[in-house]
Amino acid sequence: MSALSELYREIALCQQCEIAKYRNKVVPGEGAEDADIMFIGEAPGWYEDQQGRPFVGPAGKYLDELLASVGLSREQVYIANVIKCRPQGNRDPLPTEIHNCRKWLERQIEIICPKMIVTLGRYSMAMFFPSKSISKIHGTAQKRDNVIYYAMYHPAAALHQQSLRRAIEDDMLKIPSLLARAETIKEEQQPQQLTMF
Repeated sequence: MSALSELYREIALCQQCEIAKYRNKVVPGEGAEDADIMFIGEAPGWYEDQQGRPFVGPAGKYLDELLASVGLSREQVYIANVIKCRPQGNRDPLPTEIHNCRKWLERQIEIICPKMIVTLGRYSMAMFFPSKSISKIHGTAQKRDNVIYYAMYHPAAALHQQSLRRAIEDDMLKIPSLLARAETIKEEQQPQQLTMF
């Protein structure tokens, strides 16, 4: 059994949060265990809760289109969320839920060891870019501990706010060149300071 499969079994048994009682399926994540790029969203929605897979609703279809625009497929990347169970009524994740799930996400990152982590939306952004505003830092990257962190709007944002669609698509188009230049991008010495590439 792979390290990820073993982790998924552990996540499926987790009952730390109240929302575990209401889930249909836990949604750990999916994709290549050796992916260069890891996308991290916020929380499963209704469709994800039904299928136990991340990004399978309308936002997921848009993410598939975004991946295709840079010649990627789901099978080549890894997709996860900050929390692994759907909050009732699709409400925002609570700080305790984010805290309780953090260990699962950290273990996924350890196992996959991606070259690039793309945060989708403000909750995943806040984990890696604390106290920053997504409207100011989307489309910017920072390298720390040999990993490039890159902030993007959540694909669902484009479904609610058409005006963001262009920004999301433009930000996606920067990913291949950032990854290609991963070796040449200098480490950020001050983690709080963002570097534009």
